[in-house]
Amino acid sequence: MNNKQTLLEQIRADIITNNICPDLAKTATNLVMGDGNVDAEIVFIGEAPGKNEDEQGLPFIGAAGKFLDSMLERAGIARSDVYITNIVKYRPPNNRDPLPEEKQAFWPYLVRQLDVIAPKIVVTLGRHSMEYFLPGHKISAVHGQPTPISLGQSRLVIVPLYHPAAALYNGSLRAVLNEDFIKLPTIIKILAKEEEKQ
Repeated sequence: MNNKQTLLEQIRADIITNNICPDLAKTATNLVMGDGNVDAEIVFIGEAPGKNEDEQGLPFIGAAGKFLDSMLERAGIARSDVYITNIVKYRPPNNRDPLPEEKQAFWPYLVRQLDVIAPKIVVTLGRHSMEYFLPGHKISAVHGQPTPISLGQSRLVIVPLYHPAAALYNGSLRAVLNEDFIKLPTIIKILAKEEEKQ
């Protein structure tokens, strides 16, 4: 097990030890930490696990996850090359939206995950995860636009996108989301060039 995996396992253990969101933990089957490449250049962050995710302990494996996979494929990105997680790590009952205090309770653990993985870009999926990184912004105004921020020990570039679940129910959002997705590899190339200049 490499060092990053050990550190991520420690974060999982700390969530359990510190009894984060005990009410959610009681109704959930699994703690869904995240899945993918711990050395990923791109980390995707959703809001909370749904029914399928809770049952299998993996993020984005239901209908929204399949849609996410097809968009990754279209952008020429392998799912095995990225890391996918959520702000809230337990499924809220009946798939309700996560509450502000639930997001707040899990936030420090998400920051630690990002410090460990150290991605080039963080793609927020939906407004729940975007609001934490880019407070006061409207997703309709900033989707697909890279925005640099400082977080924890890291400088991160946030790219807010609509949530795949929203695009499943709204055809016009689907086209927007596809367009934004296709930009991701270009954003990484631009960032890499900027890094070389520094």
